[in-house]
Amino acid sequence: MSAPLPPRDAEISFRRITALNVCDVCDLSRTLSAEQRGVVADNGTSIAEGFCSQNAWFRAIHADETLIGFVMLHKGYDWDDGIECPGVYLWRFMIAGPFQKRGYGRRAIAMIIEHLKVEGWHELYTSFGLGAGSPQDFYLGMGFELTGDTYDEELEAVLRFGA
Repeated sequence: MSAPLPPRDAEISFRRITALNVCDVCDLSRTLSAEQRGVVADNGTSIAEGFCSQNAWFRAIHADETLIGFVMLHKGYDWDDGIECPGVYLWRFMIAGPFQKRGYGRRAIAMIIEHLKVEGWHELYTSFGLGAGSPQDFYLGMGFELTGDTYDEELEAVLRFGA
């Protein structure tokens, strides 16, 4: 029997990836639908890339005490990472399958934006693939706008916000 879902108003928090939780964060990728797994990078790959980058900030996402997702930002420009964004790039973001459509993802993005505002940033970039499982509707619903550019074969989008 699975544990009960946290309430929709659960407190969202970001926690470091450690030796104690890395396997659990990696296992979250298995909860995505086959379509989503085709367009969302595996958390194990993301964590490895994050540890190899001097510009990555990545965390496990919790709702109260329940692990529900993963986020990774890239701040700055680093040719070695393959990220050619002069600002903050939402490199990876996922909410595990059982916790989707409960508002947790929107609240996590809102928290990221608040943190970025405090640091003096005014926009957040991301990119996504199209087709089955695409997060396009989620990002556009959050206010991201297509820039007309691409990252590899993904569409680039930006969310601009005030101070």
